[in-house]
Amino acid sequence: MSTSMNMIYWKGDKFWVGKLLDHPEIMSQGETLEELEANIKEAYLLMAMDDVPEEHLMKTIAL
Repeated sequence: MSTSMNMIYWKGDKFWVGKLLDHPEIMSQGETLEELEANIKEAYLLMAMDDVPEEHLMKTIAL
């Protein structure tokens, strides 16, 4: 299953900074845009998988 979200980002003094518009509580930074994207993906997965046991099942459902 593939999910896409919109990330807004900007160049700070030292790092690129970004946040997900769909989840504005998820922010990250990186020295490059590529690192920022990898870090924000990791932050999203950590949030989405919080409290999910290591052994779990997944099923795609229609909403």
